[in-house]
Amino acid sequence: MQAFKQGLRDLGYVEGKNIVFEYRWQPLERLANLGADTVPSDIYAAELVRLNVDVIVVGTGRAALSAKKATETIPIVVALAPDPVGEGLAASLARPGGNITGLSFLSTELASKQLELLKAAVPTVSRVAILWTGVIPSHPLLLRELEVAARTLRLTLQPLEVRGPDELDGAFAAMTRQRAGGLLVLPNMNWVRHQARLHDLAAKHRLPAMYSIVGHADAGGLMAYGADARHNWGRAATYVDKILKGAKPGDLPIEQPTKFELVLNLKTAKVLGLTIPQGLLLQADRVIQ
Repeated sequence: MQAFKQGLRDLGYVEGKNIVFEYRWQPLERLANLGADTVPSDIYAAELVRLNVDVIVVGTGRAALSAKKATETIPIVVALAPDPVGEGLAASLARPGGNITGLSFLSTELASKQLELLKAAVPTVSRVAILWTGVIPSHPLLLRELEVAARTLRLTLQPLEVRGPDELDGAFAAMTRQRAGGLLVLPNMNWVRHQARLHDLAAKHRLPAMYSIVGHADAGGLMAYGADARHNWGRAATYVDKILKGAKPGDLPIEQPTKFELVLNLKTAKVLGLTIPQGLLLQADRVIQ
């Protein structure tokens, strides 16, 4: 939100003066325990439609689907859609059509690359656990992509659905029982809020972990590869500006990230007793000593 607001300020919008925000927020672990007909994002999207806001801005594909269900007329801007076309949000990236536009997070295409980089960090790994969440629409798509990549890399995958932080202990126990040698955490903004616990469990179970959100490596995760979510939020402000000036969302191409970061945390590698191969260190955009 800070990046989004700064993006708007750079374009001349000041909260309380010429723009007003209506916030709606729901932690994902609560969402996971509710039925499909009572998903909070559905309820909140309907509230925003009743308020007749000018633009609805959402972070994820799940929230975008809720907003799309609530309105076919109010413009919707999504900041972090892993696969806008695959999730049914847009007809195409170049011409989204309808009332949704925004930015892709390119998670589907990046999943196989993340698995490849994890294998490069731990060449002896043969079994990789995948932490995923069923209520995130892109995750089943990511799993299919990973199964294809795993065959090429000669890896066995262990998908573990975890809906909230209270299920993390059981998931890591299952990884240990089945002797996973590595972990790939699919993109989930909820884990950013619980990252300390997630990183501690990976260290406790001595599991080298790859994360899809770059900030995890800065916060103590072993490695991360992906686009910068804050950059996407800042860019989302430009879409809001264009729409408020009369552009139709269906005519605004969905933007894809052009820069990706590989971040390695050598402090965490040391805790795990892992030596990162020199070739991978040379590929890294940032190395945390």
